[in-house]
Amino acid sequence: MGITYQEPFKAFRFLVEVESGGVAVAAFSEFSGVKMEVDTVQARSGNDNRGVQEYIPVLTRFAPVTLTKGVVGDNDFLDWLFSAAAGPETGPNGANLRRTLNIVALDDKGNRGVTWSLKDALPIGYELTPMSGGRSEVLSESLTFAITGMERITHEPPQP
Repeated sequence: MGITYQEPFKAFRFLVEVESGGVAVAAFSEFSGVKMEVDTVQARSGNDNRGVQEYIPVLTRFAPVTLTKGVVGDNDFLDWLFSAAAGPETGPNGANLRRTLNIVALDDKGNRGVTWSLKDALPIGYELTPMSGGRSEVLSESLTFAITGMERITHEPPQP
């Protein structure tokens, strides 16, 4: 059961889809941490007669990404999140921990804007905001994922 984009979710501008299913399993109002860094070494090319060093890419790092101020609406997705953690009697479930997540940004009319496809997403953090019985705050969850790659996809705006 995925999340249907309805009026209560209007503040949630980022939908989470697992793999290429196209069904939203969570919705969030903040998405942060998208960062890629490429380590390089400097070396002289074998055919460079000027003695100039060039940069050669050797390693790529992706920072963990975080979705905050949101809610998970799919129990299978939540089970997957918790499967990366140690259980009461066993360690993490090593099988099928990495998945591709699509983070879909919605425009003010609820149409797809940009999608960030996060490769090999591994759940590494879950946080539930503090709740108080004396206040009427909305339940909010935060999720953090380690990733090994990403792709940014733009969508054409719908034609009137």
